[in-house]
Amino acid sequence: MPKTIEKILLLCVDFLMVNLAFFGLVNLRETLDLFISGTLPMLVQLSFILYLYWLIIFVFFGLYRSWYTQSRFDELVTVLKTIMFGCFMIFIMTIEPERDLSNPPTVGRMLIFSYFALLVLCVGGGRLILHTIQRKLLQAGIGQRNAVIIGWNKKARKMADRIAQYPALGYRVVGFITPENEVPQEKHKDLPVLGRLRDLERLIPKHEIEQVILSLGRMPHKKVLGIISQLEDLPVSIKIEPDLYSIVTGQARTQQIYGFPLIEIQPQLLPPWERKTKRLMDVAVSLFSLLIMLPVFLLLAILIKIDSSGPVFFTQKRMGKNGKIFKIYKFRTMVKNAEKLTGPVWAGQKDPRITRMGRFLRKTRLDEFPQLINVLFGDMSLVGPRPERPYFVNRLKRQFPFYTRRLRVKPGITGWAQVKGKYDTTIEEGKEKLEYDLYYIENMSLRMDIRILLYTISVVLRFKGQ
Repeated sequence: MPKTIEKILLLCVDFLMVNLAFFGLVNLRETLDLFISGTLPMLVQLSFILYLYWLIIFVFFGLYRSWYTQSRFDELVTVLKTIMFGCFMIFIMTIEPERDLSNPPTVGRMLIFSYFALLVLCVGGGRLILHTIQRKLLQAGIGQRNAVIIGWNKKARKMADRIAQYPALGYRVVGFITPENEVPQEKHKDLPVLGRLRDLERLIPKHEIEQVILSLGRMPHKKVLGIISQLEDLPVSIKIEPDLYSIVTGQARTQQIYGFPLIEIQPQLLPPWERKTKRLMDVAVSLFSLLIMLPVFLLLAILIKIDSSGPVFFTQKRMGKNGKIFKIYKFRTMVKNAEKLTGPVWAGQKDPRITRMGRFLRKTRLDEFPQLINVLFGDMSLVGPRPERPYFVNRLKRQFPFYTRRLRVKPGITGWAQVKGKYDTTIEEGKEKLEYDLYYIENMSLRMDIRILLYTISVVLRFKGQ
């Protein structure tokens, strides 16, 4: 079954169940003589508005991600938490302080718990029925996706046998790919070795392959990472056996896959709708902030000029997504030509090159605000790993092979490393920040971006910068 059809079916089921819960609540209020009279068209209009509200909540909580990656119980728990949050927000948005805070809750207000129960029952039940039917179809061999195993060894053959035992995984193994130069003529239970790794681009359309599973056994780390690099641009989902996880830490999204020991690597960091929404949020927030903060920026510019000689803005070349070099904008916090004699060095906590005004700007992190211009230009995002200078990127790449993973996403004004870590002043501290950045990349979502932005506001208001 195509993924688009699956998503449409899920949307339709949720639409029916959310409206069923709403009209169930209407019927309950009528029974208790608590219903405010209204026409059917008005109720239909209200139900549609409520559905849009729940659609946004469901999308925000990730309820439309691939259901293959979790058990039905895990999905029900997620539905429960999502609906609990949504009902709480409805309760807060409809509260009337003068009446509700000074008097005991009315029966009408308490019906929010009935609405919560109806939603959990309807939405959770609808999804449970839909996914149970889908799993039954998969177990019957209907809707499975063709998969190929890269590896020709005892573990790879055992992996094929185990996948065959779990048809509800949705995989149908069509053969093996050898990472070696010679293609064995052997078979494993009618599963042939289809070809070599370099043949995969040709074999994918031929066999309609959608899943690639790595079972490489004992192989040098560099060779494993090289194989992953070759697969990166192919239109397939890539999974590995847990034994290889330590090799690809920072490139994996660890999720339960039907209780089966496979880990998804190099996932699509954000689905298309989230990428577009993230960019829309970047443009809207940066444009609004620049307009609102313009008087503050003018005042800061004057104070910077009074405090020390030199330009108001500091510009520097940084490395962005996919290694693109761009010019970053910041308020100047150091003396003019600070690196003329020292060359590229990290700033220390008590760096004598930092001006008095510069210390205030760093403490409040206001020095970063001109990067909103970089966000508008598309070189940066509001949230992401901090962009680093090419000089330090080249040094860090040699010491930490996974450092280039940071370059798969747009750099940000703030990030998980900025709100959780501290300023990096040495290579070792740079390694610590890399771990935070890799965690962010593994768990990227709009929800996490909003969380980081809220953390950042807290850091700014509490003067926790350095």
